[in-house]
Amino acid sequence: MKTIGIVAEYNPFHTGHAWQIQETRRLFREETAVAAVMSGNWVQRGECAVTDKWTRTEMALAGGVDLVLELPTVWATASAEGFAKGAVSILTATGVVDVLSFGSECGDAAPLRELAQCLNSPEFSAALRRELGPKRSFAQSRRQAATNLLSEETAALLDYPNNNLGVEYLRFLPTGIGAVTVPRQGAHDGETAGEVASASLLRRWIRSGELSSISPFLPFPWKGEAADMKYLERALTARLRSMTLAEAEALPDSGDGLAARLLYAARQTAKLEELYTLTKTRTYAHARVRRLALYALLGLRREDIPAAPLYIRVLGFNRRGQALLKRMNKTASLPFFAKPAHIRRCSPEAQALFALEERFTDLFSLCFPTPRPCGLEWITNPVLML
Repeated sequence: MKTIGIVAEYNPFHTGHAWQIQETRRLFREETAVAAVMSGNWVQRGECAVTDKWTRTEMALAGGVDLVLELPTVWATASAEGFAKGAVSILTATGVVDVLSFGSECGDAAPLRELAQCLNSPEFSAALRRELGPKRSFAQSRRQAATNLLSEETAALLDYPNNNLGVEYLRFLPTGIGAVTVPRQGAHDGETAGEVASASLLRRWIRSGELSSISPFLPFPWKGEAADMKYLERALTARLRSMTLAEAEALPDSGDGLAARLLYAARQTAKLEELYTLTKTRTYAHARVRRLALYALLGLRREDIPAAPLYIRVLGFNRRGQALLKRMNKTASLPFFAKPAHIRRCSPEAQALFALEERFTDLFSLCFPTPRPCGLEWITNPVLML
């Protein structure tokens, strides 16, 4: 049985995600299992997920995934490079994944692999240093450096978000795991296309209670309250207004004067979107600003982030996933567990990382119209569909 690895947020799981799984399975003429590494309660956009990781796990299992593993928050909320590094490390550490599948705008892995090899080369590092400047964003500098080494046509693939993320996956993928990419199905932000809607539009509909609008684009009915950053807006502002510059500069990815600019903006407004707008410049990308504000809310410091994942957390599985877990008893290079209490069998460093996740989940519990209790990280067992 071939095992397909997928990296996802499933925020929420929609028809486009189901299509990716079906299309990937169609590529292989044998029985396949799907293991997904999924972001937890906080996501790369620098905000809370639309619902908790266990509910999204249930959606994923119902939609064709067999085993759901958690991507801890310190990587789930990182830049594309950190996000990909953490996720691919977990898939690799299972020892059971044969091939990575990801969606891309180009639908062709060959040029993306060429870009990945370029970005990993010492020649690219030198070219990037020459392009970096105060009036150009990192993404613009990287793209120009790639153009100088490859071609305009190949480098232009980095302009598309799913291509870009796919390149980052390939940068960290070991030689023993293959890669396939399927053309991304669906709409861009705020749009619909056929039977697929963009995840951002679905989140907006869910948070505004327009459940009749989302039904054609979800494989199953939505249930429960939606999480929203608006419930933590003042808490985040209060956190920024009470921070010292030294504390802000200890946050991940806070360099180049961004920490000071964020603290200044927080004194001008108590509205999150205004905060992001006031802080953003040509140099500081909007997503980077959002993530830095989230790090402040979570109290995540640069020194809290390990070099690589220290454990594998199982969020849910079905019978095929159960078979994968049995294989992982022999193949996994990291300790893995399904019941949260079993983290106590892991190293002190792994327990410290889990303690961060406990704090992050307790804060996420305040993102709902009806606040949830603390301690869910310890009392919530994995989702089973056996």
